[in-house]
Order: sequence, then structure tokens, then C-alpha cells
Amino acid sequence: MYYLKYRPQLISELDLTSVRERLSNIFTGSELPHAFLFTGPRGAGKTSAARIIAKIVNCQNPTTKGEPCNKCDSCLSVKDGRHLDVFEIDAASNRGIDQIRDLRDKIGLSPSTGKYKIYIIDEVHMLTNEAFNALLKTLEEPPAHAIFLLATTEAHKLPETIKSRCFEVSFPKATPQEIVRSLKRVAKGEKLKVIDEVLLHIVDVADGSFRDATKIL
Repeated sequence: MYYLKYRPQLISELDLTSVRERLSNIFTGSELPHAFLFTGPRGAGKTSAARIIAKIVNCQNPTTKGEPCNKCDSCLSVKDGRHLDVFEIDAASNRGIDQIRDLRDKIGLSPSTGKYKIYIIDEVHMLTNEAFNALLKTLEEPPAHAIFLLATTEAHKLPETIKSRCFEVSFPKATPQEIVRSLKRVAKGEKLKVIDEVLLHIVDVADGSFRDATKIL
């Protein structure tokens, strides 16, 4: 599938201008947040951004622009979903407190191979109240080797106590220009000849979603 094949692998490849600029500023700066909160509609690139960050913080040869090299063992294992220090939790299907308690119990252990342990929690708003309370305790006193990447399509359902402990990055609905940029990247990679009229029609149908636009292409 094009959407998976052409998932952004660098911050510079993220198609939302505001997100690209904000994350670039963070990773060329000196201070790294221990918890990120990505909010926005489905298909906006939240999970892609989380995985890029997972690569950056454990990359063995990061670039001077704060990007992952995408060539070292760490970067490749994150891309393939086999990195021992990167954990992805789908809160929509794992709402119970047991999963978060397990996270809390094991988070103190040192990373297996990298510098940081990364916890990506998708649709975090789906966690139960008990799970939120357990997560909050971890966010209040996180070990130095842990980074949380929380993503949600419904930020209003998150407790303010969780929000207040995260660096929030808003993923707005993509503009037509941003979706065209994304589609042209795919078309170039696949050597497709697509006229602008077709791209603009896809934009109309996709309703601001990069994922849907790429699937339609």
C-alpha cells in the first residue's frame, strides 16, 4: 500500500507545515520533552511523527539537522517494528489498567539497546479512568531514560492532569496544498504521471486526510 510504503521517515518529510517546523525546532534545540501529546484528526500523520521521534532519540548517527540517519541498526529496527526499546500500545483495544500497570512496573528498567525507552500510546483518550491514574503517576516522575508519545483524535476527552504534563503538538486538518505535496511525493516515487486536476479532485474527496488521499491515489 502506498500509504505504508511512503510513510514519512524524516521530520522534513512530514507534510503538515506547522508540525514540521515545530518538531524541527525541538530537535535542533537543547531541551527534550519527556512526554509529547499529538492531537488531531485521523490520517494527519501523528503515528508517523511518533515513530520518527523514536528513531531520532536512539539514532546512532543523527544528522546535524536533528534528523535520524535511517541507516543504523536502531533506525532500521524502529522502521521494521522490532526495536526492543520502542513499545506501541493501542489504547482502543487495550483499555485496561493492567497494560499501564505493566508499563509502570517495567519502565524503571534500563533500555535494552538504546539511550531511551519509547512508549507510543495511540488513541490515548480511550484509556479507563484507572489506567489514566496509573499513567499520571508515571508522567509525574518519569525516569530520565523514558519518553512518552501520546496520540489522540479526541483531545477533549483527556484529563487536564495528563495534558498539563505533555508538550502538545496540534496536527491540524491538512490544507489542499499539503495534501498535493504528499501525493506528489508518492507519485514521484512510483514514477506516476498524474495531472494536477486529478490531484485536486483527490483532495476534495480526502477531506484533509493524508491517509485517505494516498489510498485514493
